[in-house]
Amino acid sequence: MKDIEKKIDKTDVVEKSDASEGRRKFLKGGLAAAAGTAAAGFPMISTGASPTVLKLQGAWGGGIFKEYAEDYVRRVNEMSGGSLKVDYLDVGAVVKTAELQTAVHKGVIDGAHYVTAYWYSKNAAASLFGTGPCWGWTANQLLGWIHYGGGRELYEELLRDILQLDIVGFFSGPMPAQPLGWFRKEIKGVADMKGLKYRTVGLAANVMQEMGMSVVQLPGGEIQPAMERGLIDAAEFNNPTSDKDFGMQDVAKNYYLASFHQSQESFEIIFNQKKFASLSKEHQAILRYGAEAASSDMSWKAQDRYSADLIALQKEHGVKVHRTPNEIMAAQLVAWDKVLPKFMEDPYFARVVDSQKAWMKRVGAFELTNAPDYEGAYKHYFGSPV
Repeated sequence: MKDIEKKIDKTDVVEKSDASEGRRKFLKGGLAAAAGTAAAGFPMISTGASPTVLKLQGAWGGGIFKEYAEDYVRRVNEMSGGSLKVDYLDVGAVVKTAELQTAVHKGVIDGAHYVTAYWYSKNAAASLFGTGPCWGWTANQLLGWIHYGGGRELYEELLRDILQLDIVGFFSGPMPAQPLGWFRKEIKGVADMKGLKYRTVGLAANVMQEMGMSVVQLPGGEIQPAMERGLIDAAEFNNPTSDKDFGMQDVAKNYYLASFHQSQESFEIIFNQKKFASLSKEHQAILRYGAEAASSDMSWKAQDRYSADLIALQKEHGVKVHRTPNEIMAAQLVAWDKVLPKFMEDPYFARVVDSQKAWMKRVGAFELTNAPDYEGAYKHYFGSPV
């Protein structure tokens, strides 16, 4: 924020009485030093500074993901007290989603709100910071690794040293395990999945291919139309609310929850590094900590909205909700074991995997040992959840 110099004319004041020397000095030359004080007929001069404006484009044009992005923007704007203004731009407003990272790097736009899987084609390790292997962890444990387990340092190494991008990024919003998705027909085992044309993204595409599916990677807005036209047989996106907004209930009626193909993910919020460095320390902190504040709120909002929309899908649209068979989830872990060795040939990829596994071996041991039987308690009071 640029400092605005206040120019105040110094006016000689003719004293009509023999006032004290201090009073005469105050009236003659001390007014500028006494900012904010109205004295001797001098009006207070107000000069308002224009806010620093950042343009942030999201990968979302509607639905709850856009809402999450706008929640972040609103927090930043309110926390700054008007001195920093982030303008949210819808998907495609300036560049296509696939071009977001490059556009931020080059300064075409100041920032972006999306997920790391969207630049998986540039480096497969990008998927490890979102749609990576399941080490028995949740998205919140993934964020724990990023903030306290060495993940941030590895992420910054990927951006700065490997891809040589002029970008600074933050992670926000732990996503619940993503459903296996929508199927026209019921599936009871791995054999029922073979040959199906299926939509997913990131390393999950390799996993589902290993299981015999034909995988297509499509942006969220293209999933429902593709399934409606028969271009794909099954698909996943992220959650009941987004899926309902897309209209997936109109093209399929079998919805399978629980899967290891994308059991943890979060949003990535990036800014051009030079632009970020030009901001005041206060504004940099607001952008960083605003991501953490939005992350907490998102986790709470997701509980409310996803559960309510799942009920609506069942009661209002006749959707059959199934829990993915254990046979399929076990086969997914085997598929991960077959897919990873090829990628582990890359030393950087291998270091990220080793770091994640070390984190989860320690954190998981505590959390799994400490966690009570939540499912048993739920059934005690409410019966089977499905």
